[in-house]
Amino acid sequence: MQAAVYAVELEGDWSLWVSLHMNVDRIWWSGTRGERDGWNNRAADKLVLLSSALPLGWAVKLREHWDSSRAARQWQEEDWGRYMAEVLRTEIDVERRGGGSLNVGGLYTEVDENYRSAIGCEKGICADVLGAAAEQLMQVLDGRSLLQPEVEALLEEQLPGLAGQWRAAVQLCHLQGRLSVEAAVGAAPVLRSTGAWHTARATSARLLGAGRFPAVTGRLLRTAALRLPQLRLLRRGAGARRAEERCLRCGSAPTGRTACAACGLVGCAYCEACLALGRSRACALLLRSAASPAVRCTAGASPTVAARRWGLSAAQAGAAGAALGFLAEPRQRSAARSPERFLLWAVTGAGKTEITFPLLTAVLAAGGRALVATPRRDVVLELAPRLAKAFPGETLAVLYGGSADRWTHGQLTLGTTHQLLRFYQSFDLVIIDELDAYPYHNDPMLAYAAEHACKPGGSFIYLSATPPTDLQRLARAGKLPHARVPVRFHGHPLPVPRHVGMSSVHVCLKRGALPGNLLQALRRSFARKAQIFLFVSRIAHIEGLLVLLRQDFPGAAIEGTSSRDPARAEKVEAFRSRAISLLVTTTILERGVTVPRSDVFILDADSSLFDEASLVQMAGRAGRSKEDPAGTVLFFSPQWTKSQRGAVAQIRTMNTIARRQGYISKGAGL
Repeated sequence: MQAAVYAVELEGDWSLWVSLHMNVDRIWWSGTRGERDGWNNRAADKLVLLSSALPLGWAVKLREHWDSSRAARQWQEEDWGRYMAEVLRTEIDVERRGGGSLNVGGLYTEVDENYRSAIGCEKGICADVLGAAAEQLMQVLDGRSLLQPEVEALLEEQLPGLAGQWRAAVQLCHLQGRLSVEAAVGAAPVLRSTGAWHTARATSARLLGAGRFPAVTGRLLRTAALRLPQLRLLRRGAGARRAEERCLRCGSAPTGRTACAACGLVGCAYCEACLALGRSRACALLLRSAASPAVRCTAGASPTVAARRWGLSAAQAGAAGAALGFLAEPRQRSAARSPERFLLWAVTGAGKTEITFPLLTAVLAAGGRALVATPRRDVVLELAPRLAKAFPGETLAVLYGGSADRWTHGQLTLGTTHQLLRFYQSFDLVIIDELDAYPYHNDPMLAYAAEHACKPGGSFIYLSATPPTDLQRLARAGKLPHARVPVRFHGHPLPVPRHVGMSSVHVCLKRGALPGNLLQALRRSFARKAQIFLFVSRIAHIEGLLVLLRQDFPGAAIEGTSSRDPARAEKVEAFRSRAISLLVTTTILERGVTVPRSDVFILDADSSLFDEASLVQMAGRAGRSKEDPAGTVLFFSPQWTKSQRGAVAQIRTMNTIARRQGYISKGAGL
């Protein structure tokens, strides 16, 4: 899209603004509306329209590179033109090389200094109605980060009456400092020295009048809204060099340029990393709401009270108490720049979800918003009814691809990590469940989304039975606040895997027969009426194994499933209800699935596709119920690998810690 860009002077200070609706800006800077419905009451001394239709990315760049110390009062038309050509030199060169028609002269031929006749010209806009529309708009955009098509879809569903005037309402919210108008792909933010920061704050306060919107407007808002902690920016003094282009929605670098009818450029940069949620381009409008301050929780109830209310074990209550203490601590180090973090390191089957209930209660009671995010849709669907039952009085938004709650504003939100790309500084508490799981693990885009969904003064809680190595190292070194839950809720030790030598699955399928030691182990599990998880490393092995297993156990209900199986959900449910006795599957079911009285068989346990964390998670499917806390876990493979040894060592270590802390009785599990 294209937008207007103009400069305005107030009491000797100049600022540059991007506008989607210049008539709104003219009313704003006329100062004739007083403070009614959030309008400005200070009349500008001078307004210079630099361009009425500039590619949005270019307009934003002009705004971000403006230095308020420039002596612009004496500038003539050629001075404004030189400034624009200087800032946009790279973009102009790219267009020229690509054969674009937009030239230097076209940038500033529209400079208009007839500000006195322009200011105050309402041209049919009803300021009172627009002020009310802006209030409605902010209610639905609160905490959001949305591209223009998403904004239009949201308004069509929730505020159809605003469809014809949303740009005017957006512009008023932007002038009020409540909404950030950005190009979806652009340079990383210009970071300034402390002195320049405070100067910008003071300028913004003067522009809007004392006490109106001094804390969130102008350049302060823009700098905060574009904070990209992952980028290493080169700085010199109070300014910054030209930064690399990034998608401001997902943090990725744009992958190409293409001709664009919306802005008229032959080389409009775009991002492919987040394409599934809509195209992010250099001229695409990205709206972000300004964050409200994060709530601060009190110490809350004691672990004993939490245990009684939520039915927590001693280990669960202790971890919840530590996390509640973390939430109540004053933020001293990085609260102004990024959320504080806490790791809840709990074994599989420890009841991590229940441990979070006291934390969610504390934040919601303080008037805050909370988010529980998990990498997989399956887990979202499993957690949704549990959260709804635990918090019946709260509005719960459940978000995943195709969810009906896409635009629901919930005090409590549950969603996949991909959905976080649509939020910006929205939540006081962000809980990331299974942060080591695909697709969140090692995906900087999703980590970026999670970071930006939380308020700068908010809190992160990481949940995992197998946290990444770097987090484990930080926790052990005392650099990451954490609590460890080394025992399951039923107080029995974790089943320790045993290794059984066996040829690879590929060899077995080629021979057309399964080895005797595997068949004997399966017979023992069938005899005790266990539900059997049989994990394989490759989807291609499932069908062949099903043929052999059904030959050897013709009376058993045996099925297979994987990420490619459209009937996966139905088969998992049948497995839970014991309609299926043995399920051949992949790591798609390594976590988030609880089936009572289960045994776990892992074939090709030496595969490079099974790392230590995967083996621990798969082993964690066994022994989760109080009625059958032991379970059987067997690693079948030709070789005994480092990953297998590490998984066994990790499980034994947790059992040792649990016994040492008195969570497991001396005779349990022996």
